[in-house]
Amino acid sequence: MRNLSMLVLIFTSLVASSAMAAEAKIDITSPADGSRLDVKAQSKLAYEVTMGGEADHAHLYVDGKQAALLRQKKGSHTLDPLMPGMHEICAKMVNKNHTPIGVERCIKVTTE
Repeated sequence: MRNLSMLVLIFTSLVASSAMAAEAKIDITSPADGSRLDVKAQSKLAYEVTMGGEADHAHLYVDGKQAALLRQKKGSHTLDPLMPGMHEICAKMVNKNHTPIGVERCIKVTTE
């Protein structure tokens, strides 16, 4: 009986921590997924985050390379001009140790 109680306690804490992490959310509000950007111009990326669980802030990545720290709940970041072609832009929620917590939003854009 004691083992069953222990298992229930462990399961409950795992479910609760997953639910807290699920509360964290990040969205890239601009540019839209699939947008075409001017290759010669800087572009502004707008985002919104909802903190939850272990989320402390977000990191912005362009083509897999970290481009910025996003500390505001709602804001924007100016992207440097991108080379012609397709690019992936991702915003990932991280904890205080800068470790991703599994909450992210990615878009693909094409520069011409």
